[in-house]
Amino acid sequence: MKSNNLLKSTCVCCAILLFVAVFYWPIEYYTFLRTIVFIGALLVMVSLRQKQFPWILAFVIIAILFNPIFPIYLYIKAYWIPIDIISGILFLLVAFLKQPQKKSEKKVKKADKTYSRDKIY
Repeated sequence: MKSNNLLKSTCVCCAILLFVAVFYWPIEYYTFLRTIVFIGALLVMVSLRQKQFPWILAFVIIAILFNPIFPIYLYIKAYWIPIDIISGILFLLVAFLKQPQKKSEKKVKKADKTYSRDKIY
């Protein structure tokens, strides 16, 4: 439960930062954005693991685009705006869509077998 709350709050934080990035900010903001979104994408990938491959693939792409170690520069703000919006929406979808729950097997206690000789008349 605690990790689910951490995932939700990280996803919401990343989404807000990405939506705010649509406006013009100093370069320091975008460096900060790259770092936070990269960490958020890694956290989402780790939390989803092998459950949902399309989601993991989407966040691998986000992690590559927002990688602060080897940054990808597109140089034109108009290219980054749709990437920021789509990435923010993906983070919100992960945060608020219902995650599939593992089906818990209910342990049904089998009734002991009764024999006619065991009955009291």
